[in-house]
Amino acid sequence: MAAGANIFQPGVGALPATQVELTISCRNLVDRDMLSKSDPMCVLFVNGFGNNNSNEYGRTEVIQNTLNPDFVKKFIINYFFEESQKLRFEIYDSDSASAKLDKHDFLGRLECTLGEIVAAEGSKFEKTLSGVKGKCGTISVQAEEVSNCKDLATLQFRAQKLDKKDFFGKSDPFLVFYRYNEDNSFCVVHKTEVVKNTLNPTWRPFSLMVRAICNGDYDRSIRVECYDWDSDGSHDLIGEFQTNMRELSRGPGHTNIYEVINPKKKAKKKTYKNSGTIELASVKIETQHSFLDYIHAGTQMNFTVAIDFTASNGNPATPTSLHYLNPYQPNQYATALHAVGEIIQDYDSDKMFPALGFGARLPPDGRVSHEFFLNGHPSNPYCQGIAGIVQAYHEILQRVQLYGPTNFAPVINHVAKFASAIQDGSNYFVLLILTDGVITDMPYTKEAIVSASSLPMSIIIVGVGDADFAAMEELDSDTVRLSSHGRQAERDIVQFVPIREFLGGNQQVQMAQARLAKEVLAEIPDQFLQYMKKHNVQPKNTASPS
Repeated sequence: MAAGANIFQPGVGALPATQVELTISCRNLVDRDMLSKSDPMCVLFVNGFGNNNSNEYGRTEVIQNTLNPDFVKKFIINYFFEESQKLRFEIYDSDSASAKLDKHDFLGRLECTLGEIVAAEGSKFEKTLSGVKGKCGTISVQAEEVSNCKDLATLQFRAQKLDKKDFFGKSDPFLVFYRYNEDNSFCVVHKTEVVKNTLNPTWRPFSLMVRAICNGDYDRSIRVECYDWDSDGSHDLIGEFQTNMRELSRGPGHTNIYEVINPKKKAKKKTYKNSGTIELASVKIETQHSFLDYIHAGTQMNFTVAIDFTASNGNPATPTSLHYLNPYQPNQYATALHAVGEIIQDYDSDKMFPALGFGARLPPDGRVSHEFFLNGHPSNPYCQGIAGIVQAYHEILQRVQLYGPTNFAPVINHVAKFASAIQDGSNYFVLLILTDGVITDMPYTKEAIVSASSLPMSIIIVGVGDADFAAMEELDSDTVRLSSHGRQAERDIVQFVPIREFLGGNQQVQMAQARLAKEVLAEIPDQFLQYMKKHNVQPKNTASPS
């Protein structure tokens, strides 16, 4: 949303939000590991506006074997002067690959407001961690306003004749890049991979937003340190140098060959020259367009819904059915429809949405269909707005017989057919599948998703009811890329969320819908941009104002 935050629109109101980037580091953490040091990560929780309920906002990476971590991953958050934005930072010793925090050792917390951080001297807020008996170390939170620079830099470095640091071998070098802050301190922004047993390494290319490296200021200093990796975390400094993006942007050449200087060696030896050289092997700087750049340029978001009409939902005439039409409140299917549809419809100009059903027997002969139109029309699946979809859903329940099985592939292929016909960036397709049960055509569904992953489309699956949705997690493929018949998906296009996580308690339906929509739509902009970048699709030029 940052891209559109500063657009001037006469005659309307806008909240004056500023985005700030938070950089986290800790010192002297508690050591929870018996044979090594802790493997810390930081988790940020943010309180909702006007209440004391905190939600997880994000996590840093895990840094192995250290009590003094400088986390590379930053938290970017909107800052509102007029709000008390309560934050909680929790530090954990990572003990497994589990996403559940109770599977990791708690090392301490800091509770504060964003205002306290930005108001601190130099916008650097340092406090002692609490929540653990005894001394549990300190945490430092550095804040800096985010630049609107959209440049993406892809850099590659190599080195020659680095110092030998290992007794039985050469060195295992890696690079650490630091950004120069406004208070004259440095914070880490990137670490390369380790290249084992060489004094002449070539590191893999890496990409970083220029605003992450220097906050968009091409003349701001960048410090680069070269280390010899050690398994116990006590990495040895080989040497360091400084540069800036202005110099790096000029490309490979004699001005981008740097002597690697070890300060201690230089102080001890008058004859010391350097500890090797590091040179820029390649550089590419390109504009990284935002989701809103494409929307402002006219890209249309096309929303299609597909609803599960299998018998496992229960008889729609009984209150225990997931399809029961309660006159006092919407059922889970209608709740999900409203939650997602009311947001995505804002990005569709004609507000006409295809609405499909699957898993039912249709009149007049009772044939089973896994791709029928909710409005009952033989050739036109479109409904007018979200209200039109809900009305068609209510009416079709009276005309079909719930049956089965639960097949996703037909509705995925239906949307993929339209997405394959328009791949110029003018349209992007989002399929919302609402389902209650275990999928029965998994091999065909995986094949359909892998094929669709190269098209301008995303798939949202909302699980309704209390069934076992383990198979949906495989389709979501956040950790392992989905594959079918040896072919891997080009990108992750599926987001799965069980609606039961957002219902219940004392919260209002509107609040449940808002939380559900936020969760299921969160990945759409990134999936959208991955497609555009992969296929080199640029935003179309908008017409100049007359």
